[in-house]
Amino acid sequence: MTYQFKIQIKGITRPPVWRKVSVPAGFTFLKFHEVIQAAFGWENYHLFQFSPKGFGSYPSIGLPDPEGWDEGDTRDSRKIKLSDIFSEEGQKYTYIYDFGDSWEHQVVLERILPDNLRKASCLDGKGACPPEDCGGSWGYEELKETLADPSNPEHENMKEWLGLEEEETWDPAAFDLKEANERVKHV
Repeated sequence: MTYQFKIQIKGITRPPVWRKVSVPAGFTFLKFHEVIQAAFGWENYHLFQFSPKGFGSYPSIGLPDPEGWDEGDTRDSRKIKLSDIFSEEGQKYTYIYDFGDSWEHQVVLERILPDNLRKASCLDGKGACPPEDCGGSWGYEELKETLADPSNPEHENMKEWLGLEEEETWDPAAFDLKEANERVKHV
């Protein structure tokens, strides 16, 4: 079976940031995490977890803390398959990336298809992936405002932080399906 998911970052508007992916139902949650990272363009620098409703909801699926700080509450994402959790269209889950910035993504299983794909693919999307370590959804909204206003005293600092050249601009609506799919197919 193949699962088609829509994954949207919560708290980001104008434009919203989401991706639609298809993945084999037999993928582990770790592999699904890697697909999400590739589809969005995240750098996979931080911890992650999947859970029904975000922090504090169970089961929490991620990489268990080898030192036991998670008190054994985290199920191992390397051993849990998507088909162990997802069983019906419309089912929702939360994916959190970077526990400091707390990028919460709503994951919706849109379709269950009879195909037996071996690889994932990115089918569609909207919006630029926020830069790593920009302060979560609220920080990204502030970053977009700063970059849109050349008279803002932080405008040049933010451009420099992002590595933008003098004439370059940040386009929050930018999304390249071909590029995203190229990254995903290497997962």
